[in-house]
Amino acid sequence: MNDIAPILGVLAGLAGIADTVPYVRDTLRGNTRPHRGTWLIWGALAIIACLAQRADGATWSVLMTGTQAIVTSLVFLLAIRLGEGGMSRTDLALITLAAAGACGWIVAREPVVALGCVIVADLSALAMMVPKVRRDPHSETLSTYVLASVGGALAAGAVSELDPAMLLYPAYYCLANAATAILIGRRRAILMHRAGG
Repeated sequence: MNDIAPILGVLAGLAGIADTVPYVRDTLRGNTRPHRGTWLIWGALAIIACLAQRADGATWSVLMTGTQAIVTSLVFLLAIRLGEGGMSRTDLALITLAAAGACGWIVAREPVVALGCVIVADLSALAMMVPKVRRDPHSETLSTYVLASVGGALAAGAVSELDPAMLLYPAYYCLANAATAILIGRRRAILMHRAGG
């Protein structure tokens, strides 16, 4: 086992907590308005990803997904009262897709199948949030996505062996959150340029 894996795993878990603190703070202040459907799906998917990684033998790298399962569920609970978006047909279709990920794992008994379904559903949930970010990039907390990307990178580093099933979710998590942070930053810059021009 890699000697640094426990350290990176703990740091990934701490990054998962740290990335949520500003998001919760901004949500309580009314600056951030989480999309209810997105955070419901992200909470369910984080739980599935955590269970799938654990079933596949992940140790220290599972700290990030375990932390995410808890904190995304917390944000969803806040979003019920303080967020926006509802249960449209698209939201229900994405929730169904997330449920299919769980069913795929149960039926196939193959964690990489569940993780693949989780990633597809997660991308769909992210796509559901994109129109809100494009319209109002200040309705999301940029630092949350930057820190989440760092957490994903740390969790990938905590994987003690080069096993695609264990690397898949943390690597995806790192890249998806980096892309979201870039989108938020670019949209803010574009809107600022338009306001100044």
